[in-house]
Amino acid sequence: MLVLSGCATLGQEGSSLPADGVRPATEANVQAPLRHGAGRPGAPLSAIGTATTSQPPVMTLAAPSDLWDRIRRGLSMPDLDNDLVRDREQWYASRPDYIQRMTERSSRYLFHIVEEIERRNMPMELALLPFIESAFNPQAVSSARAAGMWQFMPATGESFDLKQNIFRDDRRDVLASTRAALDYLQQLHNRFGDWHLALAAYNWGQGNVSRAITRNQREGLPTRYTDLNMPMETRMYVPKLQAVKNIIANPDAFRTRLPLIGNHPFFDTVTLERDMDVAVIARLSGISEQDFRALNPSLKHPVVMAAGTPNILLPWDSAQVFHSKLQSHSGPLASWTAWVVPTTMTAAEAAQRTGMTESELRSVNSIPARMMVRAGSSLLVPRTGQRNNDVSIHVADNGHLSLQPEVILRSTTVRARKGENLAKLANRYGVSPVSAAGWNKLAVNARLKPGQRITLMLPQRTALASATSRTVTGKAAASAKKTGKTAADAKKAGSKTAAKGKAASTSKVQASSKKAVTKVAAKNVR
Repeated sequence: MLVLSGCATLGQEGSSLPADGVRPATEANVQAPLRHGAGRPGAPLSAIGTATTSQPPVMTLAAPSDLWDRIRRGLSMPDLDNDLVRDREQWYASRPDYIQRMTERSSRYLFHIVEEIERRNMPMELALLPFIESAFNPQAVSSARAAGMWQFMPATGESFDLKQNIFRDDRRDVLASTRAALDYLQQLHNRFGDWHLALAAYNWGQGNVSRAITRNQREGLPTRYTDLNMPMETRMYVPKLQAVKNIIANPDAFRTRLPLIGNHPFFDTVTLERDMDVAVIARLSGISEQDFRALNPSLKHPVVMAAGTPNILLPWDSAQVFHSKLQSHSGPLASWTAWVVPTTMTAAEAAQRTGMTESELRSVNSIPARMMVRAGSSLLVPRTGQRNNDVSIHVADNGHLSLQPEVILRSTTVRARKGENLAKLANRYGVSPVSAAGWNKLAVNARLKPGQRITLMLPQRTALASATSRTVTGKAAASAKKTGKTAADAKKAGSKTAAKGKAASTSKVQASSKKAVTKVAAKNVR
């Protein structure tokens, strides 16, 4: 490139310019830019020279070859480098089958997560977090009742609007749980200003991390992730993520082979306008019910309620097939609906009212044996001519199952007879000898003294009848003593009175139960 330098400056006192005011052409002034208006009219121009220039390199913007490449480009979290990271690297690298299974499982969900993280401008390491939390299993449940890919606890899930009822659990929903997890992680990072501390809070709870930081501050200690006193699970949490990050960033260094995951969507979102059976959706989409539930793991029952779950996920190619076949479908879309129980009743009574067998009702709605269904509960039942509407949004979002024992047990004190041991006494009252031994902290075959008091848990009606019988018999004996009747007459009189008392007691219990159920039903209607 040629640069013209024709600037002349006026000679000044103390200047190094020659008297004629023209600076000789040098490499330095040849490369100087031309300044307009700085020269004197008619002054000679400097000699023309040449200069070398260099252009900045051009960066290639080729699209990522696969999703792993796209993830590597977005890794931006500060690295953690310690012995715990080395330990976890060795653990994962020595289990290639485990890595293969969880990375293949992730192929359904990873593209969506990466898209969301990029949209929020968050570190791409967070896309790897489900590897640590659940091995990308949306049906995973921890011993502490955390559920889903992102392992939300029930209360935390509710605070991020993840619905949990008898029909669905949004902690397992791919879209909803990812949205909630990234919202939560952003919130934690805003609070602590450090991603490692945010991850610790995600695992341990933000209150615990805050208290650990406060303790270190009081003692004049640093407050970084590695400086805090925390449980071993949380201490290993970030090293686990760092180890997975290192393996994915450079799989060859760990002799690991990652399955190919294309840089394109795996699923498409389909909106439902009517309730539909899972079997119908799977058939119209050309996929198995197992594959459908893998993409829609929040659903608990064989029907999708459009009011509560209007959006379902289908494999990308299957979504178009579903739309096409749905247009020509002429049969019923759903064979199930929800029924709100009007009064407290047994499972047998509920089954009779809904046209189901008791075993089918218990199986579909997960009702244990010897349990009654309380008023206001929502049950999944077959559609009939009288019950053929789609489920309302209130029931779909708030459906619950409330149960109570068919027989209410109550603590009752009984007396042992002559020659009885604990097992015989328990059998006399129809309870388990092992249970009776536990209630009284005695051996199962412990000998009992005549009249010894023993505590049993008896059905409420039986307990009331026993108590009534003892009271009435005692009163009859006292009356007989006054009137001079024989012991046999007193016993006979006591038995008759006890029978009357038992009938009266049973009648009172039934009336009380009916009154309570009526109150519950009235309250539910209101």
